[in-house]
Amino acid sequence: MEMQSEIFADRVLGFTLPARDARGRAVRLDAVLNEVLSAHDYPPPIMHLLAEALVLTALIGSLLKDSDAQMTMQAQTQEGVVSLLACDFKAGDVRGYVKFDADKLAELGSNPSLFALFGKGYLAITFDGVGAGGRYQGIVPLEGSSLAEACEAYFIQSEQVPTMIRLAISNDADGCTAGGLLLQHLPDGEEGRDRIHARLDHPEWEHVSILAGTVRHDELLDSSLSMEGLVWRLFHEEDRIRVEQGCELRRGCRCSAEHYQKVLGRFSDTELQDMRDTDGLVRVDCAFCSRVFPVKV
Repeated sequence: MEMQSEIFADRVLGFTLPARDARGRAVRLDAVLNEVLSAHDYPPPIMHLLAEALVLTALIGSLLKDSDAQMTMQAQTQEGVVSLLACDFKAGDVRGYVKFDADKLAELGSNPSLFALFGKGYLAITFDGVGAGGRYQGIVPLEGSSLAEACEAYFIQSEQVPTMIRLAISNDADGCTAGGLLLQHLPDGEEGRDRIHARLDHPEWEHVSILAGTVRHDELLDSSLSMEGLVWRLFHEEDRIRVEQGCELRRGCRCSAEHYQKVLGRFSDTELQDMRDTDGLVRVDCAFCSRVFPVKV
């Protein structure tokens, strides 16, 4: 079981169904997820929220073709329990962080809804280093019962791409595991062609979305079931399934003393003087990995 978990987790699988004009991604997170979560002592509702966000980040980020490109997901509100949720993906590196009000959270009970956590918030998905444009962003209201529903709305509203996402999260004494499946309908090819005919009631999309909708939570989390095996279970009646091994996933906080030294170099000496401690150092706290970097500038 330990060997199977190592093989079948912390990587992305890409697949296409050519006859149905559909593409998908499947992922299962284990060690990487627990490494990210361990940076802070998150209470269970926030841990579950961040686990969901990290699976979505891996699924959506893995759609990028350029290894230098980055996908960032932010959920934000001014009055909710969660004031900021931030995750990003770059070349298989994933990281995430949640800023929240512990006192407000304690008033919500053990299983708060998405609205209870965020109130009237919004979800922003940003792609950097993509194509000639270099950067583009889509923003949608943070509505629905889950982050997955908000991401589905993003693809439909911002990119006109019918999308289905299914997630599963488990947290017990052995740690947290999570799995996810993303399926999209892209008529006339995967990318770079007119998508004007993409619609939710397209017969090909109806067919594959019904099949994908049968995936069970236990299948997404089953450490003895490979991602290839999961895709085969769902779509084995199709004429062809093209499978592409995606990237391995790692906790990818890019903080370092050298990085912060470059950032601090943009400040004036007067501004830096206010930041320095009695030893003449600026101590930078990385929210993602919870490490403190003493920087001499």
